[in-house]
Amino acid sequence: MFFSPRPQEKDFQKISPHLTVRVSERARRLSLRLDQKNRNVCLIIPQRASIRKAYEFAYQNKKWIESKINTLPAPLPFEHGGEIPILGCMYKIHIDTDTTRRTTDCTLKDGILHVVTNKQDPTLRITRFLKSVAAENFLIMAREKAGLISATVHNVTVRDMSTRWGSCGPDGNMSLNWRLIFAPATAIDYVISHEVAHLIHHNHGPRFWKLCAELSKDFSTGSHWMRDHGHTLMRYGERTHQVPLEE
Repeated sequence: MFFSPRPQEKDFQKISPHLTVRVSERARRLSLRLDQKNRNVCLIIPQRASIRKAYEFAYQNKKWIESKINTLPAPLPFEHGGEIPILGCMYKIHIDTDTTRRTTDCTLKDGILHVVTNKQDPTLRITRFLKSVAAENFLIMAREKAGLISATVHNVTVRDMSTRWGSCGPDGNMSLNWRLIFAPATAIDYVISHEVAHLIHHNHGPRFWKLCAELSKDFSTGSHWMRDHGHTLMRYGERTHQVPLEE
């Protein structure tokens, strides 16, 4: 294989259409990182590294890149008739399209996620609604657990995170990945217990894990589910072929 002296970013796409490139000041070595949310693999290149060597590294790992992409679970878009788990219960999506409307309304009732909308694709509106449901419920759960250890959670912010499920600072402000809403109840409970335990222990030492287990309703089941299946939460609301979404 002949390598050009100075490959350009477009050359990396020839290795795989799923490959993206990022130059990092902090990275110390070449690495490949699977981005499950965006369904691609990112090549991390240290700032002082040779671009030619980076290209060779990616080319040598071409089969690994494709195998990782092929093992990602199929996307599950928010479509009429589809079913999605919400806070541990299954809901069927029912979408009524009314072009005379000016807004989109979403409700959860009797196992139905009912969407009345003027949008051809209400994905963004459904996502916004589910984020609000997640924020409200996660805050209640976090404050209940914090109360058990005489701590305080001031605020819970839900975000669309790519590499983590949550974080919590000593100031009582917590961030959680909104996609946890699709996880089983024991898994949600475990992640929130994990973050609440950080209010007391700002590390992952033995005392932290002991407290995390005490706060969790089913530590073993929840933690193992997140370890083995957490990546599947990224598929909800995604499409096989990315198209611009309506605002």
